[in-house]
Amino acid sequence: MSPAAIRRITRLYYEATRRTIERDLREAIELLKALPGEPSRARVAVYMDGLSQMRSEWRIESQHKRAKTTTDGARTAAAKTRSRRRTTD
Repeated sequence: MSPAAIRRITRLYYEATRRTIERDLREAIELLKALPGEPSRARVAVYMDGLSQMRSEWRIESQHKRAKTTTDGARTAAAKTRSRRRTTD
């Protein structure tokens, strides 16, 4: 199982996308748990770290996009309200 699990974790790392990162990381963690001994785990540590880092970066980007959309939407609504007030005054 060890060589196959190592190959699978490596493949998960290289094929991860924003859509699949949560699922890929969960699968990689399960495979990591099944690896026998520290030498096998050490071989995939860099891939595990990379998957975790990708997830963190993509989460932050997603949160920033949501916050920007909300903020831009609020500004637009406020600008429309001010515009309406000016035309009715």
